[in-house]
Amino acid sequence: MRALRITVTALAASLVLTACDSEGGDTDSKPRAGEPCAIGSVRIAVGPANVAPAAGDTGNVPVTVTNPGPECTLKGFPEVVLDTGHHSVEVPADKAAKAGELTLAEGTAASFTLTYVRGAEGDGSLAVRTLRIALPGSSEQRDFDWSNYGPVAGTDTPQASFTAFQQAGD
Repeated sequence: MRALRITVTALAASLVLTACDSEGGDTDSKPRAGEPCAIGSVRIAVGPANVAPAAGDTGNVPVTVTNPGPECTLKGFPEVVLDTGHHSVEVPADKAAKAGELTLAEGTAASFTLTYVRGAEGDGSLAVRTLRIALPGSSEQRDFDWSNYGPVAGTDTPQASFTAFQQAGD
């Protein structure tokens, strides 16, 4: 009889624990403070850009992440990839950029800037079609059209980099 009471008690305790997370709250799909911002839960705007007009010129493309929902965190750098449709290359963070941590409350935004050198059409440059972005702490990605910005100088190593996240707005 004593073994039955222990088994029932252990079963009840495991059921109670599965209904709570490590913070002691109810489990649900809403992000909690400190959780990474999920790319499917935020709005991302690319541009308007300062487009590089000719080969050798430098352009800047701002990327803004707005959190319309519960508080979440951007910790570290995003993953930024330039894709030609046949070849993808990762863009490195600017050497002077320091990865940080920003908490985005509901309705707040953060941004980073992608800087690139425009390449010559068909001259060993990347004929980029798509800008692919993943937020830190997540493997989910979102694609954005690159056609307005022109080719990027470089092939396996693009002449491009991006800054760390900065708080955007007021």
